[in-house]
Amino acid sequence: MSISGIRGATEMGMNFTVQESSAICGLLAESTSDIIIKSDLAGTIVSASPGLERMGFRQPDIRVGMRLFDIVAPEAREDVAHAYDGALAGADSGGWIEFPAITNDDRQRWFEIQMRALKHDDGQPYGAISIMRSIDERRNLEQQLFAATYTDPLTKLTNRAAFVSMLEHMVDKDMDGCLALFSIDFFRTINMQYGQSTGDEVLVVFADLLREMLRSDDLISRIGSERFAVLLPHTKPDEAEAICSRVINTLADLRQSVGESRFAITASASVARIGVSLDSTIERAEMALFVAKTKGRNRLEMEKALQKVRH
Repeated sequence: MSISGIRGATEMGMNFTVQESSAICGLLAESTSDIIIKSDLAGTIVSASPGLERMGFRQPDIRVGMRLFDIVAPEAREDVAHAYDGALAGADSGGWIEFPAITNDDRQRWFEIQMRALKHDDGQPYGAISIMRSIDERRNLEQQLFAATYTDPLTKLTNRAAFVSMLEHMVDKDMDGCLALFSIDFFRTINMQYGQSTGDEVLVVFADLLREMLRSDDLISRIGSERFAVLLPHTKPDEAEAICSRVINTLADLRQSVGESRFAITASASVARIGVSLDSTIERAEMALFVAKTKGRNRLEMEKALQKVRH
């Protein structure tokens, strides 16, 4: 029976004495997986339920006399404190607030909390009752779903959907930068001659090279079978050209061991400045990549200068 169940039972004529209600609430507090915390106006914990240890806290970790906000990771304390003040002021419950906490095993775990004011008969608050529960499993599932939606399972890079979203954000925010496209040369021939597993290894090798050679701020995605896109924020075309040229030249100088084979892998590339629309930016980069391939591959081609790329 939940606390709301006790209220419903009372309304149906099941009357409990104060001692009986206290005993029932005690049983509920011990059996629930939630943490029930009573605190005063300053947020100091007055009492807490035994659900603490099941959530990764030792009893001393949340103890009488410490503040509720002390169990919240520093980056989230302001949000939780704001919600607490709102509850004391009589604001309607705004739902559950998610926050990270550091438990006794030094792990960051995620919880959600809901708070409601405790009031005297005259309506003045004297503290709050809070219910806190673990949401680690839910967040892990959300992260897995996010990864499945926006990550290429082979290379572990972001996929085309993520790339489009990131480029769209840069265009909307009028961020200066460049888009580079890379395409592994003769990839279909590699698949046909050496097999798909070798082709997959080639993709992983190239993805790792991009990670190694590009800057930490550059955003790398696999957007097609043998095609990769790199967003280079706050980068001028000549800087992007130099960066991408190093990738192309380094790849051509290496003879990669892939499976039982050892052969040269080359790639064609293009660079276009991020413009006023997503479609025009991709179109200009695609056109430059096409030119690179028609000129013999294993080369970088810059977009043709346009009279007006940005407003």
